[in-house]
Amino acid sequence: MKGLFKSKPRTPADVVRQMRDLLIYVDLNWNSQEAKREEKMAELNKNIREMKSILYGNSEAEPLSEACAQLTQEFFKGNTLRLLIVCLPKLNLEARKDATQVVANLQRQQVHSRLIASDYLEANKDLLDLLVSGYENMDIALHYGAMLRECIRHQSIARYVLESENMRKFFNSIQLPNFDIASDASATFKELLTRHKSTVAEFLSKNYDWFFKEFNSKLLESPNYITRRQAVKLLGDTLLDRSNSAVMVRYVSSKDNLMILMNLLRETSKNIQIEAFHVFKLFVANQNKPQEIVSILVTNRNKLLRLLSDFKTDKEDEQFEADKAQVIKEIAAL
Repeated sequence: MKGLFKSKPRTPADVVRQMRDLLIYVDLNWNSQEAKREEKMAELNKNIREMKSILYGNSEAEPLSEACAQLTQEFFKGNTLRLLIVCLPKLNLEARKDATQVVANLQRQQVHSRLIASDYLEANKDLLDLLVSGYENMDIALHYGAMLRECIRHQSIARYVLESENMRKFFNSIQLPNFDIASDASATFKELLTRHKSTVAEFLSKNYDWFFKEFNSKLLESPNYITRRQAVKLLGDTLLDRSNSAVMVRYVSSKDNLMILMNLLRETSKNIQIEAFHVFKLFVANQNKPQEIVSILVTNRNKLLRLLSDFKTDKEDEQFEADKAQVIKEIAAL
C-alpha cells in the first residue's frame, strides 16, 4: 500500500518554510530534552544541505533558476536570514559551512531583476552589526566574516558598515592574536575600502582625521609584520585609486605621514619596503609639497638617495625602476 501514497515532492518554498520552523524551534527550545533537540537539529542540518543543493546544484544537476528564485523569495519573505544568523552558533561545523554558502549565494540571486537580499538587509541593518561583532567569537568569526563580505557586495550595505561604529572595530579585529580571524577581518576591511569606489571616496573624505589616525597608529605602526605589510599595501592601493585623488593629496601633505612611510622604507622586509615605496613616491611626486615636507626630504636627502640606489626588487620590474629613477631625480633636485 505504501507505494500508492507517494509523498508529494517538496517545493523550494517548502524547504525554506520548514527550515524557518526548525530555526524557530532551535532558537526557543535550546534547553529542551536532548533527544528531541538532536532530532530537530538533524532535520535542520538536512534542510540547510537541501537549500544549498537547490542553489548550487549537485553532481547530478545544475541549479534551476526558477527553483532558486522561489527559494530566494520565500527566504526573504520572513525573518529566515535573521534566524539563521542568530542560530548559527548552535549549528555544527558542517551546517555552519553550508549555511554560510547559502547566505553567500542568496546575495546574488535576483527575483524579477531585483537583488531582494539588498532590500531585506536595508530594512534589517542591525544584522550587519551582529555579523561584525562575530569577530569577537572564535567559533563563528570566519562564518560571519564570509557572510559579511557577501552582504557588502551591495553598495548601500557597504555604506552602512563604513559609516557605522562598526568600522572602528576593524582596527582591533585585524590585530587579534588568532591569525585566521585577523586575516579574515583584514580581508573584510580591504573589501570595504576597495569595492564601491564612490562610496569609499565619500567615506574617506568625511572621516579622514579619525580614520587615518587609527590606520597609521594601529596598522602601519603595528608590531605585527603581517599587519604592517597588508596595511601599507592597502594604503597604496587606496591612495593610487583615482577616485581617492583628493584624499591622496591630503595624505601626502602631512609630515607625520611622511615620517611613518620613511620608517617603513627602512624595514628589513623587502615586501614592506616595496609597498612603502609606492606610497612614498606620491609624497615626492606631489607638485605642491608643503614646505615641511620639502624640509624633511632635504634633511634626509643623502640617506634617502643611498637607500634608494641600493633598492632592488627580486624580479626585474621596468616600471619600478622607472619610478625609482624619477624619485631619485626629484629628491636630488630639491
